[in-house]
Amino acid sequence: MLSQTIAKLLIVDDLPENLLALDALIQGDHREVHQAQSAEAALSLLLEHEFALAILDVQMPGMNGFELAELMRGTEKTRNIPIVFVTAAGREMNYAFKGYESGAVDFLYKPLDTMAVKSKVSVFVDLYRQRKVLDQQLQALERSRQEQEALLDKLQSARCELEHAVRMRDDFMSIVSHEVRTPLNGLILETQLRKLNLARGNLEAFSKEKLQAMVERDERQINSLIRLIEDMLDVSRIRTGKLSLRPKLFDLSQLVRGLVENFTAQAIALDTRIDLHCDGRLAGEWDEFRIEQVLANLLSNALRYGERKPVHVRVFELDGMACVQVQDNGIGIGAANQQRIFQQFERVSNHQATGGLGLGLYISEQIVHAHRGRILVESEEGQGATFTLQLPLGVREQQNDQARATSA
Repeated sequence: MLSQTIAKLLIVDDLPENLLALDALIQGDHREVHQAQSAEAALSLLLEHEFALAILDVQMPGMNGFELAELMRGTEKTRNIPIVFVTAAGREMNYAFKGYESGAVDFLYKPLDTMAVKSKVSVFVDLYRQRKVLDQQLQALERSRQEQEALLDKLQSARCELEHAVRMRDDFMSIVSHEVRTPLNGLILETQLRKLNLARGNLEAFSKEKLQAMVERDERQINSLIRLIEDMLDVSRIRTGKLSLRPKLFDLSQLVRGLVENFTAQAIALDTRIDLHCDGRLAGEWDEFRIEQVLANLLSNALRYGERKPVHVRVFELDGMACVQVQDNGIGIGAANQQRIFQQFERVSNHQATGGLGLGLYISEQIVHAHRGRILVESEEGQGATFTLQLPLGVREQQNDQARATSA
């Protein structure tokens, strides 16, 4: 590495013959000698190159060697270049003192001693090369340190992600065990009660009305289990990229009307209502089953967190997007939680109405993104929440609109 480092040498003298002689004397492998016949020309070279050594003649017309050295010491780029003065003057102490005061590291006296010049130049060249190698090693060490820091940051990030994943797993298992146990406990109690009635011969417990109530309770519990299983399957499909869509042309307004009608009984049970406003027919090509799944989740959440206050649903078109807005007047969502609720196993709060696996909004957002749409949320804590589903209108519907406009 040392042998490959080019050492640039600067020689300054107003006499060309002196420059030629000194140049021939200090030439060597991996050395590059630059000549200047004045201090001004030397300054230009100093600003352009990095030199291992500057050999300056003291007595030059105009700016002399001492003055040039002082300028070099006052400039950041040239401050640390070793300076050797060449002089024909005697070895008077005051003359040498002035030279060292100007920044010299050594003196060469004319007539030059060939061996002394070569030896001294070789020392400075070797020092320069060693310093360059040391700089390269320090830079390599710094790069290595930065790489190690980056690696440590990645490891720390991976550790945090792993800890988060473990916490999510534990939370998920806890939620699943709780959510699955609730409908199962209901079914188990119903089964035990029926066995007890049968064992006692209490056939009155199986009248038509009571059987109807039993079937309805069983159906609710089974549907709860099916919903939990479907949510977990959807998460698996999303993670593996197997969430398939089957788009077809349908009226979004009609779908929302049907959903609102289905949720009416649930709203009445909570002593509230769902108000619906549709601008008219709004058709597009989407996966009807999946969009129904998204809207059902939004309506269910609005009733769950709506504090038994009316829920407002609106279907409209805006900027080429089909929009469904679901607004409640319940507990609301703080700004810090408005992105978190779309993550896996996250729920709005520890509100007493909170249930489920915390997957509904995560799955809904993934479904909507697969349709090239989005879900927006506007909310303040304690001020209710408004979720807006936006879906791009299909090409076929836009063509139908253009055809209707042309015929009109």
